[in-house]
Amino acid sequence: MMAAMGGVIFGYDIGISGGVTSMEPFLKKFFPQVYTRMKDDKNISNYCKFDSELLTLFTSSLYLAGLVASFFASFVTGAYGRKPSIVAGGAAFLAGAALNGAAVSIYMLILGRVLLGVGVGFANQAVPLYLSEMAPAKYRGAFNNGFQLSVGIGALAANLINYGTEKIDGGFGWRISLAMAAVPASALTLGALFLPETPNSLIQLNNNHEKAKKMLQKIRGTENVEMELDDLIKASEMSKIAKNPYGKIAGRNYRPQFVMSIAIPFFQQVTGINVIAFYAPILFRTIGFGESASLLSAVMTGVVGIATTFASMVIVDRFGRRFLLIIGGIVMFASQMIVGSVMAAELDDRGGGLSRGYADLVLVLIGVYVAGFGVSWGALGWLIPSEIFPMEIRSAGQSISVAVNFLFTFLVGQTFLTMLCRLKSGIFFFFGGWVAVMTVFVYLLLPETKNIPIEQMEMVWREHWFWKKFVVGK
Repeated sequence: MMAAMGGVIFGYDIGISGGVTSMEPFLKKFFPQVYTRMKDDKNISNYCKFDSELLTLFTSSLYLAGLVASFFASFVTGAYGRKPSIVAGGAAFLAGAALNGAAVSIYMLILGRVLLGVGVGFANQAVPLYLSEMAPAKYRGAFNNGFQLSVGIGALAANLINYGTEKIDGGFGWRISLAMAAVPASALTLGALFLPETPNSLIQLNNNHEKAKKMLQKIRGTENVEMELDDLIKASEMSKIAKNPYGKIAGRNYRPQFVMSIAIPFFQQVTGINVIAFYAPILFRTIGFGESASLLSAVMTGVVGIATTFASMVIVDRFGRRFLLIIGGIVMFASQMIVGSVMAAELDDRGGGLSRGYADLVLVLIGVYVAGFGVSWGALGWLIPSEIFPMEIRSAGQSISVAVNFLFTFLVGQTFLTMLCRLKSGIFFFFGGWVAVMTVFVYLLLPETKNIPIEQMEMVWREHWFWKKFVVGK
């Protein structure tokens, strides 16, 4: 539970940033041009009211900082273990929350976001690895999906807090929303101090086979752990031979893992989910909801996300990764196509938004889209990269995966409001097209990894129709 708190701080930030950027006192203080445009400019397109590079920089600066931090986190995770990275992530996030809550200028606000990004970069690099290494193979999917469930819980908590603080008289509710990020950050930092290190780290760092054996016996609930221990020792010996893991992962023998370390996080971001997560309140205001109704609508989609992520936890180790990714892709594609069509046909470019019936339909369809993401790319976008790398390239592979995730989160977050202004309803067709591409990619190129021990994962690539040409003879 303490490790999964890393997901809570990530989710809280995703939810809180979208909410406060729709609050009028926050916009008036830090982004007065956006506030004036929203309130007084009747000639501007509904799609363009929130188009501001400075406003998107507030949201996306965290992910640029997280991208850089993830590579430092890789070194810390590999050299000192998973636990120190989790502690460092919580501490940095705590400092960022304090700065944001007390911000008096846009510079202070952005600096706080950068510190939050450092925290998220460390936590997102170490926590999925920690969960995958501690979990038994047959329950690894459920354990690791707990990270995405925690992201959903954090986002829902943020949406609920935004809904409450928006109603506070005096216009300082946004400060409470931003400062409350210190609560999960404190829990993560203090709780991580008491976490045991993973058996993989105990062997990799100290070559302490006896301590690793005792830890395996404790977390597996059985004395018979010799086979798994032998796999860990062999993997550790291989990792010591690898002097340059980043160079090694780019080699032909590791081509499948390298491709997946880039493709999986890239596809997760171009589903468009963080557009909904960051800007749901702004999007709902665009289609005609008021400030309070927009925040409440974000709460509703958050509840859907948590429920479907929990469902994914329950069924992922039974039905497998591929099945959920394909079904989720079909659901997301269909809902995005319909939302885009409704907005294209019914949203007046400079009018008062959608009629109540169509606005409610869009809200329901976005809920369906979030459900499709929750059972598929939401959790599995973190699970699959954390379980496919052999130990000798694991820390490097996870860092590449996290860095790619942050890079495209930054790019999507930084460009979305401009894309919404330029593409209008076509933004949903844009992301829907990517969902179609990634679903075909999964069907053709992603092998099933359920119930396979991490240290034996190489066999799935050896047996795959396409990837076997790269790994045979390794």
